[in-house]
Amino acid sequence: MLATRVFNLIGRRAISTSVCVRAHGSVVKSEDYALPVYVDRRDYPLPDVAHVKNLSASQKALKEKEKASWSSLSMDEKVELYRLKFNESFAEMNRSTNEWKTIVGTALFFIGFTALILIWEKHYGLLGQVGLRQERVEEVRPDPTCPVAALQRSALAAHRHVTRPVLINEQVT
Repeated sequence: MLATRVFNLIGRRAISTSVCVRAHGSVVKSEDYALPVYVDRRDYPLPDVAHVKNLSASQKALKEKEKASWSSLSMDEKVELYRLKFNESFAEMNRSTNEWKTIVGTALFFIGFTALILIWEKHYGLLGQVGLRQERVEEVRPDPTCPVAALQRSALAAHRHVTRPVLINEQVT
């Protein structure tokens, strides 16, 4: 959270250094991002500026009435004065959101997608045929009457009887 605030502050100051921005062929004044902004946050309960910046005539009259005794103000006027300064109350900021449903739903979606891939691999792929456990590997035995199999057996037998080179320190038997 602190990194976000620092990044926002640095980004706003970098943007505010340019006096004007060209857009569609005309010069447009950019907002001054170096000024404080209104933020509704629980960890920052009193923002630097009020929520409503430009007051209407009725709001200005209410602000003048605020300077007098608060006992003369009705409950609706007090709430309206509060809404001029703040957008949300603490109760509104603390109410639960449905964001957890999105997070759990996304996690379950990816778990289900992974399960579908594993089921597909098991059914169509090599997942059950190749592995470290010997009981899952099915041996393919050649037909002994096949002439190709006989040639392969004789080639393997000939290869087994080839003498290997003798190492220097090894005794010949």
